[in-house]
Amino acid sequence: MIDFHTHILPGMDDGSKSVEESIWLLQEETRQGVDTVMLTPHYYADENSPVDFLRRRYAAWKRLSEAWCREFPKVRLGAEVQYFEGICGIEDIRHLRIVGTNFLLLEMPFCRWTDRMIGDVLELNDQWQLQIVLAHIERYMAMQSPDLWARLRAYGVLMQSNVSFFGNWKTKGKALNMLANGEIHFLGTDCHNQKTRKPNWDLLPEHAKRLLATGMENIRLWQLDTDGVHLEFV
Repeated sequence: MIDFHTHILPGMDDGSKSVEESIWLLQEETRQGVDTVMLTPHYYADENSPVDFLRRRYAAWKRLSEAWCREFPKVRLGAEVQYFEGICGIEDIRHLRIVGTNFLLLEMPFCRWTDRMIGDVLELNDQWQLQIVLAHIERYMAMQSPDLWARLRAYGVLMQSNVSFFGNWKTKGKALNMLANGEIHFLGTDCHNQKTRKPNWDLLPEHAKRLLATGMENIRLWQLDTDGVHLEFV
């Protein structure tokens, strides 16, 4: 199991505040059966340049790695990049993709997206060998036109959903349908802390777990292969 979206790196954002809290979160991921975790702290262009962010990320990772335990999941460094106007003109954005992959996790504005925003996403998906993954798509769906999602998928944009989408009785049915129809490509907990936003794979219904396990041809789920560079369907 891969947790594609987390805020576990200590002191980077509104997620983990300490190495101790990060250790607890990783222990919980292990307990819940996760074997790979993407470490994706928030990136805000108005706070850091990509280079400054990478320096901060390395320092946080170094602190965490000094307390590493062998039983922890494998990890990959990345970022949850907040969309900003002009993003397509910043070549250094490519360095924020998940290490060993071409995935860039992109957080979109919480409003109805303009044609300019949508065009930027599609352009970015064609630049610098990037593969755009939209973060927690369930949060935007009610704000966008229904046909937008098919358009984005047709252009190769991938979708990440939070596990909580499956745990809410109001949205569980829709989440399962989207998973079965290949409209969700990655799952993540978006975990931040030990109390209010901890790893929550226990919310994933058994039916969803069966869908994930079957490898049915109509379910388009991606995973990293053993060397972490190429991609394959499962």
